Order: sequence, then C-alpha cells, then structure tokens
Amino acid sequence: MPNLIHLSPEIFLLCAACVVLLVDVFSNDFDRKLTYKLTQLSLLATAIIVISQFPTVQYYLYDRHFVLDPMAATIKVSVLLLTMLALLYARPYIMQRRILRGEYFILYLFAVLGMMVLVSGASMLTLYLGLELLSLSLYALVAMQRHSTLAAEAAVKYFVMGAIASGFILYGVSLVYGVTAKIHMTDIAEFIAINESNLTLRFALVFIVVGLAFKFGAVPFQMWVPDVYHGAPTSATAFIASAPKIAAFGFAIRIFAYGFQGLLADWQGLLIIVAVLSMVVGNLVALAQTNIKRLLAYSAIAHVGYFLLGLIAGNGQGYSASFFYIITYAIMSLGGFGCLIYLTKGTQEVEQINDLKGLGQRNPWAGLLISFLFLSMAGLPPFVGFWAKFEVIDAVLNAGFVWLALVAAFMSIIGLFYYLRVVKVIFFDAPDNDSRIRAERGLRLALGLSGTAVIVLGFFPSQLIEICQKAFQYL
Repeated sequence: MPNLIHLSPEIFLLCAACVVLLVDVFSNDFDRKLTYKLTQLSLLATAIIVISQFPTVQYYLYDRHFVLDPMAATIKVSVLLLTMLALLYARPYIMQRRILRGEYFILYLFAVLGMMVLVSGASMLTLYLGLELLSLSLYALVAMQRHSTLAAEAAVKYFVMGAIASGFILYGVSLVYGVTAKIHMTDIAEFIAINESNLTLRFALVFIVVGLAFKFGAVPFQMWVPDVYHGAPTSATAFIASAPKIAAFGFAIRIFAYGFQGLLADWQGLLIIVAVLSMVVGNLVALAQTNIKRLLAYSAIAHVGYFLLGLIAGNGQGYSASFFYIITYAIMSLGGFGCLIYLTKGTQEVEQINDLKGLGQRNPWAGLLISFLFLSMAGLPPFVGFWAKFEVIDAVLNAGFVWLALVAAFMSIIGLFYYLRVVKVIFFDAPDNDSRIRAERGLRLALGLSGTAVIVLGFFPSQLIEICQKAFQYL
C-alpha cells in the first residue's frame, strides 16, 4: 500500500464534501446555515493540513504523477483562503435569490479539490483530471440561477468555450505523447533536452497555448469572458475571477517551466502576441463600458496580459513575479465583485457605473474601501497593485524585452481612466437618493478584509514577494 499521507489534504476535502452533501440532504435547515458552516470548516481544516505538511523540498510521488513542492502548497493555501472569503460574500447574495441550495456549497468544495489536484499534477494525466474537475464545477456554478435567462446564456457559452479549450489542450497532449511516448512532465523535459524538437511537437505546443489562453480569457480567445462575468450570479463571478486564476497559473507553470522549458523560444513568442493583444484590447474596450461587471471583465482580460509578462521572461524571477501578480489580482478581483454584492439591495443589483453615484456621501466607509480596491487594480501606489505591475515589468526588462515593458506601462496609463472614472462617480457625483446601505456582518467583514489586504500588502509587499520567490527556488 502506498503512503497516502501526502494526499491527506485532497482525501480529507473529498471526504468532507461527501459528508457535507449527505448532511445537506437530510437537513431541514431552510437557510442552509449548517451546510455553510461545515463548508467553511472543511476549507479551514484542509488549509491547516496543507500548512502542517508544507514542504521545504520538491519531491515526486505515486509513480511521479503527483508533485509536492513549495509552489503547490502556497497555491493550495491561497486558493483555500480565497474560497473562504468568496463564501463570505456569496452567502448573503444567494440568500436573497432562488439559488440557496446545498449544491452551491458542494460545487465550491469540488472546484477547490480540482484546483488542488491541478497544481500538484506532475503528469499530463493528473493535470487534465484536475482541470476538468475544476471546469465542470464552475460550469454548474454559473448555471445555478436557473430562472435567469442571462445566467443560462452565460452557462452555455462558458460550457461550450470551456469544452473547446479542453479539446485543444487534450489534442495537444495527445500529439506530445505521440512524439515523446511520455506523459510525465520531467520525462517530456528530458526528451526535449536530448532530442531536436520537430514540427509536430511545436504544433502540439500551439494547441496547448491556445487552450490555456481560452482558460485565462486572453485575447483573441476572450469572447466568453464579458458575457459570463455579466450573466453569471455575481457571487459565482467573484469566485471564478479569483481562486481559479491562481490554479490556472499553476497549470501554466507545470506545462511551460517543468515540461517545455526547452522550447522557451517557441512558447515565448506565442505568449508575447497573446499578452500584447490582451493588454491593448482589454484596456481600450474597457474605456467604452458603462456596465460595471463588463468593465471588470475587460479589466480582467487586460490583467491577464500583464500577468503573462512574468511567464514571458522565462526565468525564476519572472515566474515569481507572475505568481505575486496573480495572487494580488485574485484578492483585488474578489473584492471588486464583492463590492457589487455589498451594494445589492434585495434582488436589485448594481449594473451600471452610475449606480455608484454619491456612494462616498451615503456610506463613506464602503466608498473608501471600494475606491481602494479600484485604485489598486489601476496600479497606483501605495496599494499592492502597484507592486504587482512593478514586479512583472521589472522581470521583462531584465529579460531584455524593453519594448514590451514600455507597452505595458503605456497601457497601464490608459487603464487609469476607467478605474478613476469609478472613483470619481463614487465621490464627486451627486447621489440619486439618500438611502443608506445596510449589509450583513459577514459582508462587512469580507469587504473590510479585502480593502485592508490591498493596503497592508501595498505597504509591506516584501513578505509575500519572498514567499513567491521561495516557491520557485527549484527552477
């Protein structure tokens, strides 16, 4: 019997999800308080197990299908904590709608399980298994609001585009196996190191990069992002825009840094095209948006472009910079969509930017925290978003891509306009009404944590940067 102690976080979370599902089935609690508390407790306990087993070295397990290293452990802890915060935002939202069902919380648990398997994948088989478990859970989350035509449309688009992306990745993987006869990332890297890469292997790499670009929502494969972000329940959008992005980063690192580092010049060129297009299209189209959720969607596309800069650098500094960027972006994005949940009145949601008029006068505390989050996304000091952009731009500069750093800096300046427009509406436009916002304690706590995080990490970024650097000490 193999020693399963290293799989204990995943095994525990799977068992916890099954227990929570059974408890929910036989529970008469209409408000699903017990299900919610058990879900949060399961995530917390899993995080404690991961931290207690935090590795200081990298080693491969279970016939090298599973890898345990500082990067995987750091991503798992980040995903678990962000999911707990996302649930704090989600519960008040789904309480007011016809989507308060136990399955909603179960899907969160299975999505997290998929992310944990994904970031510890050391073979194409394990990586694809984790990716599909995550994706299927997210499709169902988007479709949970069955009585909304927008949500149904978003779910169908997300499912179709996600299936296409998975197909691209799977076809690329099959070509890689056809050329190398290997599925383990270390074996693929060794094959590339001692053999001259052929056209089929490069062709396979194109399919994998296209599939990853679909998953990230990068241009020119971004067509699903605005519709899904707009149509999905805001609580589901907040989750999709945060924790899964970090897991997708782990997937990209396993593919590029651990498997295809020998083909750096090939995938580097592809990522440069995708990154530049994402920064340009994301920022320029966001300028024309009046719907706040679509603005955040195009902002997310632009942020994917900035995030890819670290991967383009192709070294340890670049990978750690991208890691730092994606963690900070996940915090900011979760807080941004959480703000929309905080401002929701009953079933009436915040749709337009003008719905935020005079928020600073009606609720100064909320207006200030929301402004902090948007200013951090804009990359202004002293917020953490500034350090995130600084790190990735510094990484590409050190890698010799001066022109790419200049493009990123220029597009960041353009992006300032639509972020500052939101802040202007909050503090300088007259309110349409004088009604005060009354939110539940959990929502106030979640928004306070999000706003405080971007400030504290902005003043003290070195600790998180150091953690990200240690995650790549073996590259």
